Amino acid sequence: MATTELDAHLRTRGYRVTRPRRAVWEVLNASPGHLTVDEIAARIGDDGGGVDTASIYRTLALFEELGLVRTTRLGGSDAGHWELAHPDEHFHLVCVDCGGIDHHIGSLVAQVAEHLDRDHEFEAHDIDLVVTGRCADCRRR
Repeated sequence: MATTELDAHLRTRGYRVTRPRRAVWEVLNASPGHLTVDEIAARIGDDGGGVDTASIYRTLALFEELGLVRTTRLGGSDAGHWELAHPDEHFHLVCVDCGGIDHHIGSLVAQVAEHLDRDHEFEAHDIDLVVTGRCADCRRR
């Protein structure tokens, strides 16, 4: 979603378009991977935006509420890693050696949801599957 589409999306839901919201969106939109709040702040700072950390957290909370972004706890870190929202059939492969993160698309997440519904009468609204291990490059080393 382009920044102009974000502006329209926010306005139609009754939210103002602010510099911090645009700055956070532009950083996430330009990133191919997952970012912590500190990484987002550093990238905004690099562009001269000067947005404080509290504004970044508030913006991310709003974007998550609107279904625009997702947060995931990856690896052993307590820090959330933010990315643009994606369908549940994506799951994350996290390398414990190099820290690399790969999105994998497959039917596994749908199978988990079906199992929960069928065998446990539990309706899953959101599934965030993180698999830790060693990537192919680290295994070869």
